[in-house]
Amino acid sequence: MAVVAREAGVSVPTASKVVNGREDVAPETRRRVTEALERLGYVRRPRFEAAKARGLVDLVVHSLESSWSGAVLHGVEEAAHDAGLEVVVSAGLTRTRGGRPERGWMDKLTTRGSSGVLFNLAELTPSQYTWLDQHRIPFVMIDPVVEPPQNVVSVGAANWQGGVSAAEHLLALGHERIGCIGGYRRKMCSSARIAGYRSALTSAGVRNRHEYVRHGDFDETTAYHRMLELLDLPEPPTAVFVCSDKMALGVYQALAERGLRVPDDMSVVGFDDLPEARWASPGLTTVRQPLSEMAATAMRLLVRMMAGEQPEGTRTELSTRLVERASTGAPRE
Repeated sequence: MAVVAREAGVSVPTASKVVNGREDVAPETRRRVTEALERLGYVRRPRFEAAKARGLVDLVVHSLESSWSGAVLHGVEEAAHDAGLEVVVSAGLTRTRGGRPERGWMDKLTTRGSSGVLFNLAELTPSQYTWLDQHRIPFVMIDPVVEPPQNVVSVGAANWQGGVSAAEHLLALGHERIGCIGGYRRKMCSSARIAGYRSALTSAGVRNRHEYVRHGDFDETTAYHRMLELLDLPEPPTAVFVCSDKMALGVYQALAERGLRVPDDMSVVGFDDLPEARWASPGLTTVRQPLSEMAATAMRLLVRMMAGEQPEGTRTELSTRLVERASTGAPRE
């Protein structure tokens, strides 16, 4: 560390922070230390052998507050059990503050010495990707927020095809004025679902109306307000594709407050097929994405990577399918 610090023109503690993945280092200082490490041919001593011996992996999730997370945990747990692995779950460590992920999970990962990581709904910084690569820690992204670097392994659902299926179902029922409420604009899955919806309308010769597409943040409250905006249009839609089941519940609330019935006055299609879709009244027609299967697939890929294998491709997509319930019907005359 003394040699590295002298080469980079920094203190020994600062050089040590960079080597150990600490984030409380200025970007320019980190760059100088990283370049010094490369010039000197520094090879980090293995720190993960104890964890590999007992089979410890980390699952870093956005939160544990939804049935969505519960389905992911179920899939990871089953696949980990089959592989004889233990899983440590860290929740909420990748939420952003001022556009930057919170610090801390890398230090905890180093302390535990986990031999692999699964990230669920995470958005990592370039320095975090670099840290994982430098420490040779295999990792897999489950449903990444934004498009990850080309060499990063990820597992998701066929979101574009799911959007197509939702719109085609409503078109087949006779709807032409079909609205869409998406999630975050930047989120990869939301933009793919909206793109699929638009493609289905275009293929059917139905005009895409920009005013019919609204964006929320995957919660009931914003979806409630976006639905009210659609209802207040001079020519409101007769059906709406909502890009998550959770948001669909907010749509139900907005329609009920306006005295509108589902599906008599408005057909609604969700996305996910969470338990809430079956509990809603009427039951929600939705696009099922195989959350537990996605998580289990990611776990199995991680196990192979921990054994030194490289997956054939970096992106794995599992198929989606439409589940018809009572929330959709033909438009009123």
